[in-house]
Amino acid sequence: MKVIKAPNKLDMSNSDGYRLSSVFLAGSIEMGKAENWQERITNELKKFNVVILNPRRDDWDSSWEQKIDNPKFREQVEWELDAMNKADVIAMYFDPSTKSPISLLELGLHATNCEKKLLVYCPEGFWRKGNVDIVCRRNGITNCISMQDFINEIKKKIGYLVQLE
Repeated sequence: MKVIKAPNKLDMSNSDGYRLSSVFLAGSIEMGKAENWQERITNELKKFNVVILNPRRDDWDSSWEQKIDNPKFREQVEWELDAMNKADVIAMYFDPSTKSPISLLELGLHATNCEKKLLVYCPEGFWRKGNVDIVCRRNGITNCISMQDFINEIKKKIGYLVQLE
């Protein structure tokens, strides 16, 4: 397994130069509110020959102005957009203790053109669960019923991709 965190180069190849399957960990990140679910998923996928694309940036500074002319902020957003486009799987989690407006934006962005690679887990208690459920149903997106189901679906999807390679 290989883990690439923002804003590092999106190199999906192994040491032999072969492209590996990749999973982008989309969803709730709000520091101090969201659990570090990305770490849990990464630990669960350790035995897979896969690239984990993790937007949870080690050097994130919440004081950065969220403006297009802020180079650090723009770098983060563009890295995430590029990583989602390149990923074979987008695993999106909506933590009930967050609002996650950017995750909702990303769901809308990818719901109609990436529905086959998108997996969602939106538990009870998320403030817009109804909206997420409707978007998933309407677009044929797998909407998991628990964190363990979410993990299992990610493993199934990357297991299938690895078999195809």
